[in-house]
Amino acid sequence: MAEVKEIKTALISVFHKDGLESLLKKLSDEGVKFLSTGGTQKFIESLGYECRKVEDVTTYPSILGGRVKTLHPKVFGGILARRDNEGDREQMQQYEIPAIDLVIVDLYPFEQTVASGAGEADIIEKIDIGGISLIRAGAKNFKDVVIVPSKAEYGLLLDILNAKGAKTDLEDRRMLAARAFGVSSHYDAAIHEWFRK
Repeated sequence: MAEVKEIKTALISVFHKDGLESLLKKLSDEGVKFLSTGGTQKFIESLGYECRKVEDVTTYPSILGGRVKTLHPKVFGGILARRDNEGDREQMQQYEIPAIDLVIVDLYPFEQTVASGAGEADIIEKIDIGGISLIRAGAKNFKDVVIVPSKAEYGLLLDILNAKGAKTDLEDRRMLAARAFGVSSHYDAAIHEWFRK
């Protein structure tokens, strides 16, 4: 059935690593390959799992002090490509864009940084750009991609994996996409409020 999608590759980019272990174990047991950046990649490898570096896919290192890591057509093409669109599939092949079936994100803690009394420069650096873009891309393409927009959803995905293996149906993906846009809108609203003060 076309609405059931198998998870083969997961892009994982999280600020908070706690709670990720059981999810990684289940995904690994199901044969899912990992793709990640920086601290998340090192964390995944520290648990004994293989993890491909995003920069090996993009051929670009993390630049501008970590401000630009995942913002690249080979990453976003892999998330946004419509799997039933022949033109998209041809371009993925042409530009060597790997399909990404699952995106797990936990954003920089903007609200907690503001609440801590941090200075403006620190607060500005906690405005997540890559992560929020990954969330929106994964949610937009929910017909093909599973999006986990914060650590609050780790348990939801684990329940799905335990029930169905590395397969999701459209209802699962739509529900997670709705949660993703909820995370995105809340995050942007918090940033908007801070700028207005």
